[in-house]
Amino acid sequence: MSQKKFRLSDLDFNNIGGWPKQAKIVFCVLVGLFILVMAWLLLIKGKREELQGLERQEADLRMEFETKQGRAANLQPLKQQLAQMEQVLQQMLRQLPSKTEMPDLIVDISQTALSTGLSNQLFQPGAETPREFYAERPIALRMVGSYHQFGAFVSGVASLPRVVILTMHDISLKPKAGNRITGNTPLELAGTVKTYRYLDEEETAAQAQAQPKPGEAAPAAAAPAGKQGGA
Repeated sequence: MSQKKFRLSDLDFNNIGGWPKQAKIVFCVLVGLFILVMAWLLLIKGKREELQGLERQEADLRMEFETKQGRAANLQPLKQQLAQMEQVLQQMLRQLPSKTEMPDLIVDISQTALSTGLSNQLFQPGAETPREFYAERPIALRMVGSYHQFGAFVSGVASLPRVVILTMHDISLKPKAGNRITGNTPLELAGTVKTYRYLDEEETAAQAQAQPKPGEAAPAAAAPAGKQGGA
């Protein structure tokens, strides 16, 4: 005897237990598929997106780690290069005149100008200004001489025993008289030059202590004491 086929119109959803066996199987399959789809949408899909985000984060962290690892590997050679550069800098600074040699050096510059025939109308050293690892001293000068005499003066300063660095500030060079410049035309050089010396260890330490630390205000200058007056 063949099994009777069912129709959806014959199914009573208020009495699912009375459905035919085939209808119950089809209904269970549909319910199972619905549960799987909802589980995918609510659980698995969200976890998969979270997993993809974690994978991207892992890739970023791995790249950052490799970058920092490369920097760490180069840190020691960079430290060695920095130490070598500081050593070379100290050696170059030691070629500059010292504190005790500076007065004699200024006299040598002045005597070099006189020996080349230049006329020192003004040669006045100013107050010394300490910097981080060197000190500079301005010299206000006014010299008169020929073009060749100025060339001889520069050559003579360069041949002094100590390394002499002269930087020019507000320097003017013009004919003393007339407008045409020849090899023997008197020229007047006026302005300020600065010469430099290195600071010794005590001066460097004192200079480091005088500089304010980051976030610390510079020490204020002491106020002048008031005058004591009386009738």
